[in-house]
Formats: sequence, C-alpha cells, structure tokens
Amino acid sequence: MPKKKENKKFPTELRYDVISRDWVIIATGRAKRPHMFKKEKREKIKVSPKDCPFCNLETQEFPVLIIRKGRVVDLKNKIPKDWTLAIIPNKYPAVVPAEKIEVIEEGPYYHKMQAVGYHEVVVTRSHTRSFGRFSLEEIEEIIFAYQTRYNQLKKKKFVNHIFIFHNHGKEAGASIVHPHSQIITTPLLDKDLNRALINAKEFYKKHKKCVYCEMNKWERKTKSRIVYETKHFIALCPYASKTAFQVIISPKKHNPYFETITPPQRKDLAKMAFVVFRKIYKGLGDPSYNFYFHTAPSDGKEYPYYHWHWTIIPKFSTPAGFEMSAGMEISVIEPETAAQYLRKVKI
Repeated sequence: MPKKKENKKFPTELRYDVISRDWVIIATGRAKRPHMFKKEKREKIKVSPKDCPFCNLETQEFPVLIIRKGRVVDLKNKIPKDWTLAIIPNKYPAVVPAEKIEVIEEGPYYHKMQAVGYHEVVVTRSHTRSFGRFSLEEIEEIIFAYQTRYNQLKKKKFVNHIFIFHNHGKEAGASIVHPHSQIITTPLLDKDLNRALINAKEFYKKHKKCVYCEMNKWERKTKSRIVYETKHFIALCPYASKTAFQVIISPKKHNPYFETITPPQRKDLAKMAFVVFRKIYKGLGDPSYNFYFHTAPSDGKEYPYYHWHWTIIPKFSTPAGFEMSAGMEISVIEPETAAQYLRKVKI
C-alpha cells in the first residue's frame, strides 16, 4: 500500500496587513526558537550619571512640565529636588515654534517650508531603569505625562499631528542611555498614519464598522496571538507582524483619541504596559526596541472610524537592501509562536 505524502509546512509566508495594505514576509524557514532571542549579545551604552545631561536637568532647557509622584508641579523657575518626571524642550530640535508658515517655491517642481512645531523630551528620574524595570506607579506617571502634555500641545498653533515615541537601546537609535521618550508636533500628517486613516475610513464606509474593533474581536475569539488582556485593553502580536515579537496594545472599546482616556483607563493601561514590557524584558533579555503611539490627528477634524493604539517593535535585525527596496518587512518568527512564548513568561 503506497505511503501517504507528508504535508510539510511551507517555510515562508506572505501575510497581508489589512490596515496598511502592506505584505509582510514571515520567514519561518529562517526562524529561531523563541528563547534564542534572549541569548543574543547586545552592546550596552554606558554613561556615568555625573556625565548624563538628563541627570543634571539644570544644564538643559527649563522644563515645560514637571511631575512629582504623579502630580503636576507649578513651574516657578526652579526645579524641585524631588522631581520624578520632567518634560524639557529638546536642545537640538528637529522642529521649532513659529508664528507663521511660509511656503517657498524653488523652480517648477520643488517647494519647501519651515519645519514648525515642538520637540520635547520626556525624562524619567532613574538613570538606568527602563520600561521593563519600572514600577506600575512609574509607568502610570509616564502615561499621565504623555496625556497631559498632549492635551496642552494640541491647543497650540500649527499642531495637527503629535508624535509620542521612545527609543530603547543602541540598535533602536537611543544615543543617551538615560531612559527618555520624545514628543514632536508637526503641521503635517505622516505617510503611515495618513494611509491608515484612509484605509480605516474606506472599511468603515463599506462595513459600517471599525476595522480595528473587528480585528480585536477576531483575535479575542481565536486567542492565538493575544499576549495579555486587562479590563479595558488587549495586547497582541499582530497577524502581519513587521518584526519578531511586535506587540500592539489597543483599547477594547472603540476610541480614536488616546488623549481622552479616563483615569481608570489610564491606570488599566499602565497595568497592561507594566506586564507587556516586563515580559519583553525578561523573556527576550532586555532587547532594544522602539515604541510609538498612533492616535487620531489633533487638527480639529473628526475621525470616528479610527482606533488609537500603542505599537512596540523590538529590534533584532537591521533593515537591509530588500526591505528598503521592496518596502516589505521580514520577520523570522510567526506571531502565534511569539505570543505563545510571551504569554508564558513569568514576571
């Protein structure tokens, strides 16, 4: 009797991202076992606190916001000794405030304008402890600072989009070891967010539903890519993950605007972040990572079809020629495997 042919799994997959409409390669044929990511050697940046600009706030621009143990401090031209978080103007800003924007034409094809906006740094007190080692209270304080400053900046002139992002580790582009996030505002929308807004709007028009809510509903049903759930939030490795162990945190209840979360939701989000970053820190050996918030623009328009989210992207490789030329990312582990591994990491 002839033997049945074994159905071998194809070693790579192309997965479609319904939000960005990009294709991602999941190269399982090149995959490592999840625990092997933890053993990778990583170069650590070492700087003494006495030489750290953020440990010596008096050497920096005066803070625009100071927080002490979860409460905003009145600014009186003096930095309190017991500050726990400060937001300061970046000494070397990518954008600067201005009263007007002038567009200048250069020949028949080129034009330019001033890079108008605010560029600020969110500095936590500890010189060495990162998100994976922060306490629950410290993470809630950071989220409170993001939200507070976001609501202040959105009222300012030419602020149509507010970026909140964080680089951790040399491979993620962090040039200063002291943990810090950044906030940059621009009068323009970035390409990725604009494309996501267009695609979300088209989905909403066609199905009368939010695409993010629908995806979250499916993920909660299948459960294979969920990392952790709280009362108000879900964390998962997305179906078309752009990198190994990419995690997206999003609200279960539809909400386009991060800045509108309530205090109970903020506390719940802090719990979610505490768990996820601890799992990444312990399970993957404190890898470098970038994270950013994608929330609806602050341009005064309504975006009922959008759904804000927090994306965390660990860095295990450097984009090379294929990724740059094809505009297609390669991940070497299935998101289902990554999520299963992170779920099991004890914190």
